Amino acid sequence: MSPPARKLDPWTLLLWLGLAAVSLVALYSTTHGPAAEYIGPGVQDNFARQFLWIGVSIAGIAATLLVPVRFLRYAAYPAYAATLVLLVLCLVMGVEVHGTRAWLALGPLRLQVSELAKVGTVLAVAQLLSERHTRAGQDLSFALKAAGLIVAPALLVILQNDLGTALVFFGLVPIMLFWSGLSLSVLLLMVSPAIAGYFALVSTPAALGFAVLFTGGLWAYSGRRSIAALAATFTAGVTALISFVLRKILQPYQVDRLLSFTNPGAEQFRQGVGFHLVQSKAALYSGGIWGTGFMQGPQTQGAYVPEQTTDFIFSVVAEEFGLVGSLVVLGLLAALLLRLIKLGADVKHPFGSIVAAGAVGVYLIHIFINIGMVTGMLPVIGLPLPFLSYGGSAMLANTALLAIVLNTHMRREDLSIYGY
Repeated sequence: MSPPARKLDPWTLLLWLGLAAVSLVALYSTTHGPAAEYIGPGVQDNFARQFLWIGVSIAGIAATLLVPVRFLRYAAYPAYAATLVLLVLCLVMGVEVHGTRAWLALGPLRLQVSELAKVGTVLAVAQLLSERHTRAGQDLSFALKAAGLIVAPALLVILQNDLGTALVFFGLVPIMLFWSGLSLSVLLLMVSPAIAGYFALVSTPAALGFAVLFTGGLWAYSGRRSIAALAATFTAGVTALISFVLRKILQPYQVDRLLSFTNPGAEQFRQGVGFHLVQSKAALYSGGIWGTGFMQGPQTQGAYVPEQTTDFIFSVVAEEFGLVGSLVVLGLLAALLLRLIKLGADVKHPFGSIVAAGAVGVYLIHIFINIGMVTGMLPVIGLPLPFLSYGGSAMLANTALLAIVLNTHMRREDLSIYGY
């Protein structure tokens, strides 16, 4: 075994394999159990296709580990530019699925370019922030450039009518900049509009209460009136904006889609936009502590939960393996995130460290939104659960990020010779 290969972290690979195995078990249940007679032939093939994509991903990990770190750094900007071109091509000649034009047809295959754009964006931002001799997040010009690199693909994804994926890009801004040295007060300021927006959807008084408490807390923490003024502007401004949009801008069906998660069982939601959440919650409750058993879930096997193989795959695990099985899956995901954070911290060169932060950010945002969606804590916006939901492009992109982190950690001594 070559010297770099001896430094390969086996625990990360084992956690990845564990999550891939859970994915195959859940997909087999939904496509080969009693539910098979209720779903279309295309969905029935998702287990076999996922098995194939996992095999391709394993080959991709092996290939990525052979790539020199120098090449990854040199290829960062070209990869980013290529994904932007592909995103534009999607707008022009992409395949539309469920109202979203996010796929390019490559013969019998469909490639969701926005998934690959996450990889290119993480590499490009890591390369940009690693070009500074000081902590890049403290340099305003570099912070703005990094934010621009992230926002550009996000805007193209919004034009594809894929708000959920765009939120992943926007969420990377505070995460990657914080890892590169952004102060905590500025980080809190950046995420405050999202929190205020959530509260505004649930309850306007709650949003205003958060605005007051957050502004006062940030003022006490930072000791700066300017930061407190921005906090008040951001939180109260977002609350007012969302209230105005809900009342004056959006159509009733759009408002229902946004607000259905607050009470999906209500009469106006239950048979429409709230149907996903009603069925998903029923599956969660059905599982209890230990679950109903493999291929025995009433909701799962009755195919009552829409998108069981993709966005709502966690409801399959929760119903058939119960709270215990759910905690095992969440434990695997948490262990993977913590492991990647450690690998990033071990790499002293900022490129490898920030790449790890970007990968953790992508996974964390997906996990947070997907679990929130399945449990009814967040609106249904269509984001898969990393390494579990069916999807070839997502599996390849997420595995590519993981393999790049493994590579930079394995070759961390090579990185140090290039300097900051």
